[in-house]
Amino acid sequence: MRRPLPLAATFALLAFPALAEVPDVVTDTPVVHSLVSAVLGDLGEPMLLLDKGADAHDFQLRPSQVRALNGAGLVVWVGPEMTPWLDRAISGSEGPASLALLDVPGTLLRPSGGAGERAADADTGAGNGEAHAGEHDHDGLDPHAWLDPDNAALWIGRISDALVDLDPGNAVTYRANASLAQTRIETLDRALHDRLASAKAAGLMTAHDAYGYFADHYGLTIVDSLAAGDAATPGAAHLAELRAALEGGAVACIFPEAARDPAPVVALAEGTPVRIGRPLDPEGQAIAPGVNLYPALLEALGAAIADCVAGD
Repeated sequence: MRRPLPLAATFALLAFPALAEVPDVVTDTPVVHSLVSAVLGDLGEPMLLLDKGADAHDFQLRPSQVRALNGAGLVVWVGPEMTPWLDRAISGSEGPASLALLDVPGTLLRPSGGAGERAADADTGAGNGEAHAGEHDHDGLDPHAWLDPDNAALWIGRISDALVDLDPGNAVTYRANASLAQTRIETLDRALHDRLASAKAAGLMTAHDAYGYFADHYGLTIVDSLAAGDAATPGAAHLAELRAALEGGAVACIFPEAARDPAPVVALAEGTPVRIGRPLDPEGQAIAPGVNLYPALLEALGAAIADCVAGD
């Protein structure tokens, strides 16, 4: 059971401002670490649990990391849909305050599978293209929600709120850092919309089903993916369907993925007119951790897709 961040802590800390200090923050993935780093700025450095190249869905915490979790003031993580091992580690009333980003109200969510599909809004039942955290069951949820930059900008604001609750003495700095980070994302988002405009008519194929948020946000078309999940292996029937799509002209570019063997993608595309793009990196595994990781991740995705479609 996740323990929500105690908003009432604001009043307790305001009553004793001398006790307030920058909390120790622990994060699960490089993307979350980047967003938290942007808000903390020079006030502190969050801890990143996930080792470089490690599987976000299946990770074994080291004893030192367990101790860090136990002593943390705040854990910021995607949620159990992405890092279930962390859910087990922080469950219980004695665990640290936690902020699961997929649970932040207003987060745009989509189901796994079917690029371009979005979860229906449970309040209206109208299927209006948006679904908000806390309003529906997370079963079958696509957890890669940071690939919609609107979600990341929203989360930065909530991370700032969480830090202000725990450390009101540095509220001005947290708010200012969050505003700068959000502006940076908004500026990059506008540039990516322009850069990807010419790629909207092109069919794309990816190594695994992780790019629906990115495709939805920028109006791209993902025809299919080799695998539904990180560890899934495509069957013979699915491979035949993919090959038919490649041979039939429905796909302009196919993309391998960082930290994954490109051989299946190369073999599938061999003998077809489809271009093989640069490896995509949806989790930032090939990017140096830090405040610049998230913008670099978005920029690299956009550049790889735009360049491949353009034939560069």
